[in-house]
Amino acid sequence: MLEQVILTGIMLALVLCLFGTRINPAWLFSGAIASSYLTGLIDLESMLVNFANPSLITLVLLILSSIAIEKTTLVQKLAQSMANGSLAKAVLKLGLSTAFLSSFTNNTAVVASLISTVKESKTHAPSKLLLPLSYTAILGGTLTLIGTSTNLIVNGFAIDAGMTPLGFFDFTLVGIAVLTVGLLTIILMLRYLPDNGRNDDEVVPFYLEGRVEAASRLVGRTVEENGLRELKDLFLAEIIRGERRICAVTPQQEIQAGDLLLFVGNINSVPLLQRFDGLKIVHDKHEKDVEHLVEVVVSQSSRFLGKTIKEIRFREQFHAAIIAVRRGHDRLQGGIGQVRLQAGDSLILAPSSDFYELPNLKREFVYISGVDLQTHLSKPRSNAVLASFATVIALSLFDIVPLVKGLMVLLLAFVLMGTVKVNEMKRRFPIELVAIVGSAIGLAKLMINTGLASQISESLLWALGDFGPYGAFIAIFIMTVIFTELITNNAAAALSFPVAYALAAGFGVNPLPFVMAVAFGASASFISPFGYQTNLMVYSAGNYRIKDYVTMGLPLSLIYSCTVLITIPFVFPF
Repeated sequence: MLEQVILTGIMLALVLCLFGTRINPAWLFSGAIASSYLTGLIDLESMLVNFANPSLITLVLLILSSIAIEKTTLVQKLAQSMANGSLAKAVLKLGLSTAFLSSFTNNTAVVASLISTVKESKTHAPSKLLLPLSYTAILGGTLTLIGTSTNLIVNGFAIDAGMTPLGFFDFTLVGIAVLTVGLLTIILMLRYLPDNGRNDDEVVPFYLEGRVEAASRLVGRTVEENGLRELKDLFLAEIIRGERRICAVTPQQEIQAGDLLLFVGNINSVPLLQRFDGLKIVHDKHEKDVEHLVEVVVSQSSRFLGKTIKEIRFREQFHAAIIAVRRGHDRLQGGIGQVRLQAGDSLILAPSSDFYELPNLKREFVYISGVDLQTHLSKPRSNAVLASFATVIALSLFDIVPLVKGLMVLLLAFVLMGTVKVNEMKRRFPIELVAIVGSAIGLAKLMINTGLASQISESLLWALGDFGPYGAFIAIFIMTVIFTELITNNAAAALSFPVAYALAAGFGVNPLPFVMAVAFGASASFISPFGYQTNLMVYSAGNYRIKDYVTMGLPLSLIYSCTVLITIPFVFPF
């Protein structure tokens, strides 16, 4: 009983922090499992063995092996074929190609590989293609066991709960159904996506700053007197004066020396600010030219995610000054130096000539205007990579060689051939995912072993008993969908699985439909740019607003949910 009370406190703290704070989920889950160890709920060996779970190891090996697949000519050819034909035809080809790639490799890597080609499309506006790219990557991941991390994680939970391991194609029938209806929905809803690339009146809300020098003529005069309220496509949003932030700037606000003026608006209007005497847009004596600007999009593998621009000393790192930042259509606050970088952030740089020679550009950015960041293998080497990967999958399907062993040998071969470099593996190693999954597996075991999951399921049985197993199945799916939109897909699966498994046991039915409800529910992130990594990656790149995700994602989420709730019980009867 005491164990249940302690574990309940730990899980409540975890859930509250996941929903109520911005603390990295990896730290929260690691803290939860560490608290369980410190309070005696789990011993050290039992805690550490969860990080050696076969499904987790398989996931890590797949992510690292996908580095080689990204470089093959397959991705390049698929990307080149997308621009032809009407918008609907282009989205159909893009969707099928992305879904196919996402079904056997990491979907964030797929989106990262294609985002540059989509942004450079001369046929269709990127805003018409990038959100469908993200959505079809998510849908494609549901097709196979290895298509998305949540499928492998749920499989790990199932094995630890004593269930038979899920098969490679166990997800496929339901996955094909949701991909079909999902892609059809996306094509029908294309008219509601913004046409940012074609609409000259669209004001893209970049976030710029300029510092008022001591000798500036702006000093001692009001905003209105200086003409700072009459700028085309630029709006003076804030003034930072020392430690003080002045929001909702009035026309009568007086400008002082050293003020940091924060503007929101169209990056094309930057030259207008140069006409103001003593207003410096780029605060670096070596970086005064703002005529040759470069746009970059921050990569999901960047070392600097979660750090402020000031902390990483961006100018020294990249020989370029940031003059503007955009995160979708979100209003950022504070100086540019205080902005914490996220995957998908768009930065406008004034680069020096040394910028293009830096070796770490591919690591930090998925897109640089005018620069091809993709490293492409020769055709023979591409074919060898694809053939060897297909062989490993085939050997595992026919139970000849376990997938973990096959991927280990394959990754070693890639390293020895120089196809994948050690530094690339260090950069792409999913340490946060390992922390979340390893900790979550341990917490799920504790919930089941201490009886906490049974206690929760008994309460739900009391509430849902009249609706039977199918009602409980629907409730678990909806709960997981809500979790994945509000936190992360992997955290959603971790929180929902123990309850789902205990509910199935309480009803005395086959737990597989409940397990599948968790897997497909954890992949149902369409309504928010923050629920899934690929959604965040295209947020700024497509100049989207949150309402664009709601407009497209809500109908897609409803149709996806209905399809899943109808299809799973037919494929996996109770």
